[in-house]
Amino acid sequence: MPTAIAVLATLSFIGWVIYRALRGKRIKAYMVSYGVAIITGVFTYGFFLSMNMPRMVKIVVSILLGIALIVIAAYLQRRTTSKPAA
Repeated sequence: MPTAIAVLATLSFIGWVIYRALRGKRIKAYMVSYGVAIITGVFTYGFFLSMNMPRMVKIVVSILLGIALIVIAAYLQRRTTSKPAA
């Protein structure tokens, strides 16, 4: 089931990009990277939930993994924005 959701999300994202391109609207780089990140996360989550592990372990590990990724992203963003412009 999670894999089917991931495939539908991928197809809908590709359709949305094509729709915006046909309408002549701008497709900004952050929109594409955000969409790719979401789709990658859904695929990873679907793969992780399909593994043979107890449900509580899956939930705890996914929460800890999410916290770690948020902390890493915040650290990298703060590090890149604190550099002075050249």
